[in-house]
Amino acid sequence: MSSFDRFPLVVTIDGPAASGKSSTATAVAARLGVRHVDSGMLYRSVTAARLQAGDAPDLWTEQSVLEAARRVTLKPGETDFVPCIDGTDCGDALHGDAVTSTVSLVAKMSHVRAWVNIAVRSTAASHEVVVDGRDMGTAVFPDARLKVWLVALPVERARRRLLQRTGRAPTPAELSAETAELEARDLKDREQTQPAADAVWIDTTGISQDEQVGRIVALAEERR
Repeated sequence: MSSFDRFPLVVTIDGPAASGKSSTATAVAARLGVRHVDSGMLYRSVTAARLQAGDAPDLWTEQSVLEAARRVTLKPGETDFVPCIDGTDCGDALHGDAVTSTVSLVAKMSHVRAWVNIAVRSTAASHEVVVDGRDMGTAVFPDARLKVWLVALPVERARRRLLQRTGRAPTPAELSAETAELEARDLKDREQTQPAADAVWIDTTGISQDEQVGRIVALAEERR
């Protein structure tokens, strides 16, 4: 029996910032009829739990954040996993300004990253899942049946991010600034995360999201 046969279907979607991992993973999971796991929501949930203590983030220690993490659980929903704090759905609080401005601090903590990876891995014990985030195809699911690495030119990722943020086409100055920011982020991220050696690379620069989702679904069905 191969390692694939011992576990439900797992599809991992990794890639650089603003490559569309979460939206693609959500659509792929829906097409496959499996649950989507968004590791980013776990980081946000841990951040929200830690914020409830009321002290300033610059006073936080990694140990205190880990203690807050123990209050966070994932509850299976119809199409995904719902993050809960003390058993209660986190809701819209995860997208508030306080969490958004602080979550990057939490995500840098190595022990917190390890906790998140364990929590994400546990979802595949009895469920077929599509997961997105960082290191999903390497540190979290090295035996996943399908590992995808999404890429796109920085200028295209910048355009998509600005369009999503503002709801309009960006100006040349906005596009230039956002592209530069993403290129700097890419350089930093390369030191921390790499694609799995057996990942399938999909360049989304010139294709629609529907097309990229279709490609991933077809690959997943082959491995099922």
